[in-house]
Amino acid sequence: MGKIQKLLNSLSEKEKSKIKEILFKIKSQDLNNLDIKKLKGREDIFRARKGKLRIIFIYKKQKIHILSIERRSDNTYN
Repeated sequence: MGKIQKLLNSLSEKEKSKIKEILFKIKSQDLNNLDIKKLKGREDIFRARKGKLRIIFIYKKQKIHILSIERRSDNTYN
């Protein structure tokens, strides 16, 4: 089982719903009303934030690749 799947299994239904909503908006490229920020030192890696949840993803040439989904901690961006 992958890292993302383990986290998704540990989330509450409310948190899973938030993640689904964010992923759907990212996939449909409807980035309005999302807290998205480019990560320092990289041109193609972004993070979407909703409360304590973070989705780290690459957006390059109209393609999206999810790197991680995590709860915010001191190690989230390392």
